[in-house]
Formats: sequence, C-alpha cells, structure tokens
Amino acid sequence: MRLVSCIRELSESLNDWERYTSLPLEQFRGDRDSRNMVLHAMLVTVQSSIDIATEIIAMKGLRRPASYRDTFVILAEEGVLGRGLARHLSDLAGFRNVLFHSYYDLDLAQVYGILIRDLPVLREFLSEIKIFAHTV
Repeated sequence: MRLVSCIRELSESLNDWERYTSLPLEQFRGDRDSRNMVLHAMLVTVQSSIDIATEIIAMKGLRRPASYRDTFVILAEEGVLGRGLARHLSDLAGFRNVLFHSYYDLDLAQVYGILIRDLPVLREFLSEIKIFAHTV
C-alpha cells in the first residue's frame, strides 16, 4: 500500500532531520556537504508529508488540491488533521517550494530556524497519520 510506504519514508527522513538539529549553525553555513544533507532531509521530509496528504485525498475521493499547501487544508476540512497542524504543514509545503526552486538563494538563518523549530510539527503529523492509517 502506497500510504504505508510514504509513512515509512516520512519516519526515516524525520530521523535524519532530528539528527541534523544538533548541527551548529556555523557548520550548516560553512560546510556545503552538511548543508546539502540537511536541505535534502528537509526536502524529503516535507515531500513525504505532501505525498501522504495527497494519497489520503485520493483514497477518500476528496476534492483535488489547488496546490501542495491546499492538501493539508483539505485534510483539516475533512477532520483528518486539526486546523492548527494543517496550517503549520501548509507553511512547510510553501517552504518545500522555496527549497526546490530557490536553493541557490536561500536565507540560511531562516532555513536553520525551520530545522530547529519545526520537527515537533512533523512528528505530530506522523503520529496523527499513523492513527488515521489504522482506521483505514
């Protein structure tokens, strides 16, 4: 089942993300290899979250999202996620677009802030989705 694969990928990429939270800002800024590992882990984590959301939307036959951000709004509308969590995840979906399309012009302090601050949001999402998956 695709949902299970996406959940597994999210779980693994979150472990990478968590490991990188111990990286000092100076190393993140100054070491290209470290920065690339962090950015890749962040991109995979957020993309996995989006993939989970779109899979649930397809499984439940919900309306088609207008954007990656909208996938989490739809899940909140349907009661799969709380509105606050959906709002945070929508912001991360927007961040995914920045990572993907503006990687050469990133505000590294802002990216580092997201690295340090947003792990709990993604952990909460994983927990909620695991509960949802057991009801399907």
